[in-house]
Amino acid sequence: MEMLRLPVVCVVGSGSDSHEEFAQEVGGVIASLGVHLLTGGGGGVMASVSKAFVQAGDRKGISIGVIPSSRHDRALPKSKYPNKWVELPIYTHLPLSGTGGTQTESRNHINVLSSNAVVALPGGAGTASECALALEYGRPIVAYLGPTASIPTLDSRIRVVPSIADVEEFLKQVLSVC
Repeated sequence: MEMLRLPVVCVVGSGSDSHEEFAQEVGGVIASLGVHLLTGGGGGVMASVSKAFVQAGDRKGISIGVIPSSRHDRALPKSKYPNKWVELPIYTHLPLSGTGGTQTESRNHINVLSSNAVVALPGGAGTASECALALEYGRPIVAYLGPTASIPTLDSRIRVVPSIADVEEFLKQVLSVC
């Protein structure tokens, strides 16, 4: 039962680019904090951070993926979902992502609402939509982007941190009140 009560950290980022330099560090830190990892369950950052999390030595949490449906058959998952590092896939009937990420038919709402904190890594329109939803729903969020990566239209209210140590400190602070 103790495992069910662990906080959940959602990591958002590119579905196509793995951004290994960020994802590996973030996955390892989240595993070391003894919490669950939640992603959108796809490729890119989602797969990279999940892999780092699952391969971490001593972890208490599990890798959760909230899976979008196919646009053609909502009873089926979107092609190439879930990635092989997802330990608990949560299948949805929600097909929208990317520029449609804030619409009601997007799983992004579930990703954000199911988390205690959000970490944003480099990404595109879908990542920007999840960041906007984190602000809308009052979820603590931090962005870890490095000097050259970005999230288009990232809201200026979202704190961008320069190091993994800053991400870890942020998570320790916000998760201590969970």
